[in-house]
Amino acid sequence: MRDAPAALPVRDENRTGYERTKFKHWVDADKDGCTTRAEVLKTEAVTAPEQGTSCRLSGDRWYSPYDDRSFTGPSGLDIGHLVPLAEAWDLGASAWPPAEREAYANDLGDERAFIAVSAASNRSKADQDPTTWLPPATGYRCQYVTDGVADKTRWGPSTELRRGSRPVPGPQPLPQRAGHRHPRPVGPGRRGPRHRVVSPAPADRWV
Repeated sequence: MRDAPAALPVRDENRTGYERTKFKHWVDADKDGCTTRAEVLKTEAVTAPEQGTSCRLSGDRWYSPYDDRSFTGPSGLDIGHLVPLAEAWDLGASAWPPAEREAYANDLGDERAFIAVSAASNRSKADQDPTTWLPPATGYRCQYVTDGVADKTRWGPSTELRRGSRPVPGPQPLPQRAGHRHPRPVGPGRRGPRHRVVSPAPADRWV
């Protein structure tokens, strides 16, 4: 993973025509009554929350690694795409058919695609990438960058934008061996990484 950024081809940014509505998201793909957002909330919880009618979640605690905060109840949380939809559009999703954009926007095949974080931190990030925004919690920045690279690599190789000559800020070099995830900084009681099988994404989808 350490060498992955250098292996990614550089592309020019192009946000022409982008609208968030072009990525249908928060669908209930498996028809179990829980949308993608709820599925991520359930797996990101410190312990399993109570689930009511229409997959309404209550109780429990969540941890936001962007800003090192804990929450009781999901109301103060956003579910963020680690690589924002607008950035995906920039990188080539503008050329994908609607079904492919929907698949990206609801990708539960890899734990790194989504993250449950405080609404304030997620909205501070908005559509920015690591060249202009990094999590306020400095201990999570390396994981944030490496997970983003992994997500881009999974969806296709041509993923880095040309933004002048600005380097990605943050810790250099990344302090972990290739193939080893550095765990998110977690609060007491948070369970470990989501137990999901990483499903392959369609190859070369950025091009």
